[in-house]
Amino acid sequence: MKISTAAFSTLASTLLYTLPAALLIACSSKPPAPEWQGNAFGSMQSFSSAYLSGNTRVADLEFARARDAVASTGRADLVARVELTRCATRAASLEFDNCAGFQPLAQDADAGERSYAAYLNGRWQGLDAGLLPPQHRAVVSGGRIGDIEDPLARLVAAAALLQSGRLTPADIGNATETASTQGWRRPLLAWLGVQLQRARAAADSEAQARIQRRMDLVVKPQS
Repeated sequence: MKISTAAFSTLASTLLYTLPAALLIACSSKPPAPEWQGNAFGSMQSFSSAYLSGNTRVADLEFARARDAVASTGRADLVARVELTRCATRAASLEFDNCAGFQPLAQDADAGERSYAAYLNGRWQGLDAGLLPPQHRAVVSGGRIGDIEDPLARLVAAAALLQSGRLTPADIGNATETASTQGWRRPLLAWLGVQLQRARAAADSEAQARIQRRMDLVVKPQS
């Protein structure tokens, strides 16, 4: 399962963690863009595809390659964006670590990047939504995640809502079906897990059984 170059480019713009625009058009720019840009973009695309599909080993390898390529520029702000990419992708699967890779670089990041990190981690008090990517600004002010067209950005928004304590049952359903539609095993299992917890809390045995059967299909797909 691969995320197409066009889709990944759109996603990158939505999530704020793009490298310079030249990175997104490295294959067609004239004169050719520096080699590190194409390498970083390709590795980040492979990282996202592998991570969302649940292939941790490949995801870690591709991320390390991307980060190394960007680090060759000596620009902490660009490395910070790569780290935010990983943080956002992990958050979509409800794996939170306070954007640990970004924190050592935060002092050299701009206000928008620091705001995005705070958004991902649910620290919305005093957050300037105007510094966030356009599709995420409305979420802070109470907008619906269903209005976000990009599927990964929608999952990221749902995760941010969860972290901030504002996630609704409708958001959980939306996130689950978004991951399902894309065939992204890792986030789908995570969001089904949230549904399972809610069913257990409600002592709804029928829902628990139904959700568990679905999770079993994701973990052990029929051949």
